[in-house]
Amino acid sequence: MAVPSGSPCPVMEQHLRDRAPPLLTDLYQFTMAYAYWRAGRHRDTARFELFFRDNPFRGGFTVFAGLHDCLVFLRNFRFTHEDVEFLRSVLPPATDPAFFQYLRDLDCSTVELHAVPDGTVVFARVPLMEVTGPLAVVQLLETGLLCLVNYASLVCTNAARFRLAAGPRRKLLEMGLRRAQGPDGGLTASRYTYIGGFDLTSNVRAGFLFGIPVTGTMAHSYITSFTSLEEVQPHTLMPQNGDSEPVDLIALAKSWLSRISELLEANPRKIHEGELAAFLSYAIAYPTNFLPVIDSYSVSCSGLVNFCAVALALFDLGYKPLGIRLDSGDLCRQSVHVRRVFRLCSERFSVPAFDSLLIVATNNINEQSMTELNEKENEIDSLGVGTHLVTCTEQPSLGCVYKLVEVRGNPRMKICEDPEKSTVPGSKAVYRLTDAEGHPFLDLVCLAAESPPEAGVSRSCYPLSGKDSMITVTPAQVTCLRQEVFVNGQIITPLSSAAETRAKVQTSLQTLHPGHKRLHQPDAYTVALSERLHNLVSEFQRGGSGDGRCVFVN
Repeated sequence: MAVPSGSPCPVMEQHLRDRAPPLLTDLYQFTMAYAYWRAGRHRDTARFELFFRDNPFRGGFTVFAGLHDCLVFLRNFRFTHEDVEFLRSVLPPATDPAFFQYLRDLDCSTVELHAVPDGTVVFARVPLMEVTGPLAVVQLLETGLLCLVNYASLVCTNAARFRLAAGPRRKLLEMGLRRAQGPDGGLTASRYTYIGGFDLTSNVRAGFLFGIPVTGTMAHSYITSFTSLEEVQPHTLMPQNGDSEPVDLIALAKSWLSRISELLEANPRKIHEGELAAFLSYAIAYPTNFLPVIDSYSVSCSGLVNFCAVALALFDLGYKPLGIRLDSGDLCRQSVHVRRVFRLCSERFSVPAFDSLLIVATNNINEQSMTELNEKENEIDSLGVGTHLVTCTEQPSLGCVYKLVEVRGNPRMKICEDPEKSTVPGSKAVYRLTDAEGHPFLDLVCLAAESPPEAGVSRSCYPLSGKDSMITVTPAQVTCLRQEVFVNGQIITPLSSAAETRAKVQTSLQTLHPGHKRLHQPDAYTVALSERLHNLVSEFQRGGSGDGRCVFVN
């Protein structure tokens, strides 16, 4: 079978297939499927919707992510002989053996999926995915689809918020693999934080699988492993043009160290020789990628002085170092001091490029501290974020749900004592209404059989948070939010790369009104039901249903 345009390379395809096999689900999905099968209802056409009830992080928006993986999951959904034999061992002994043959022959060739495109900004209560097919099959898909969408959308949204907090200028580095919830959590985080707006990752495996730019230089352990200049081997470095003999970089750096110490009035006794040795050793190994961490001992008394000496030696040989990393203390204050020294060196030693060296900051950065950076004077060019990004410290779960809305063409509704947990019945279409300035202002959920809203034409609707109060809206533009993406066992939409989906996220975010993008106390976005759909919901709540039967689930 041909792979659609834009689909992953074979290694990535195998990775996606392996991470979400059909057995990655809850046992009760199989017990329900068996009960459907025993009752002869397993082939009944059913429709489920996937949505979430609240935007995460007390924010005004969410980024929908994970559709790519869901499509690969559906395309490869098939039980192996080993899968079925394991199920035989865990289901009750009274389970009819013919059910296991039914599972062995199962696939998603009769499943259809309509979904919001990957990377779209979405809002609470909007049905993001509609899954249609035989009741037993689409029931078995529930846990897998939720697993693939929940964390991907959560961490992608978290990354988008970090990007908004950082502003467009700064580069953002994801470095959370060592703090992530296991290897798969780390890979998923690296992929979807990149899609959400980060520029780079430290995760080499993610770079290999998903084409994400990777970066990294050194940790404090490299610095502290050196104690003296005698440990630097080799001593020499070939000038970049290669036209002359190798130069003793230690001697050259020591001569610069004397001049820098005099310029900065540094105390020679506080300059750590082991740190200088580590810098020199790394510079000899990577003269075009020299970006050391300078706070292993003291930034002002040792690290910055040693860096400037080695960096100036590299400039003498035709190389341009990248910059420095700060990993502790007052990052803003230190960055200002570092930039001042860079400018001083640039002017005093006539090295213009010294002033533009990068200042990278890391140190348990969260969204709040990143926001505060913009309120303080600082010279930070790039920020590395780990724990608070990949673990989504402020909110550990998005809370997507997967609910039945129709069986055999008849609407179904869950009605709870908690109105927030009630569902909206029936097959639906979702439209995004945009104002004259191009900002979306309302998502309208209609019955699929209804005529769509039209640009320039007024439409009555009922906001989900409006306590049955009707409003009238007139959109300047209307977009159908969901698309048909999977039919007859085939993916019918091009699979986007991580970079393409990343661009989609930024484009979608740019359309939002600033009030909806505020990180704190954002304006609430309106999601509304059409008049016909609202009337259907009211009929259910009064005790009736579209097919003449009362359907309550408490």
